[in-house]
Amino acid sequence: MSDFLVFLRRFFSNPTRVGSVAPSSKFLCRLMMKNVPWVSAKTIVELGPGTGVFTEAILRLKRPETNFFVVEQDPRFQQMLKERFPGILIQSEAVHLASYVKEMNLQPADAIISGLPFAVFPVEVRTKILDNVVETLDPEGVFVTFQYSLQMKAELEERFKKVSISFTPFNVPPAFVYTCRLQE
Repeated sequence: MSDFLVFLRRFFSNPTRVGSVAPSSKFLCRLMMKNVPWVSAKTIVELGPGTGVFTEAILRLKRPETNFFVVEQDPRFQQMLKERFPGILIQSEAVHLASYVKEMNLQPADAIISGLPFAVFPVEVRTKILDNVVETLDPEGVFVTFQYSLQMKAELEERFKKVSISFTPFNVPPAFVYTCRLQE
């Protein structure tokens, strides 16, 4: 319940940064994790982890040698993540994702898992973030994001050769999961 209250407060204080009134459900989490190449992934990035629902699943499912970091802009969420996942590497700006990967000398990401509320971002910010995702993603990698509408479908289809959409009604609000690949 405390995560819900933190999310609600953060949403009302800045709805353009926090795109939901509640953390993601376990049903949404399962859908988000379903197509990640856990066995072979060398680098995984999470964008917009919020309170860490997906982060917890990623840490449980990834191999110990897989490089992993999160990108979270909100200071309150950053603090919560540090407390819940000691030692986790946190960067703060998704528009600098490609730079972070280069600075850390990491291989291109095999998976980028995003909880960012793209629909509420200004077009130029959304464009910069998606440009960074495409630049950072391994050609055989997967970009997985969720949204509360199909508003992002056309934009994602312009950037990725394959975009699959699934849906869960068991989330507040119900959510669409986009699984995107650069190759067919």
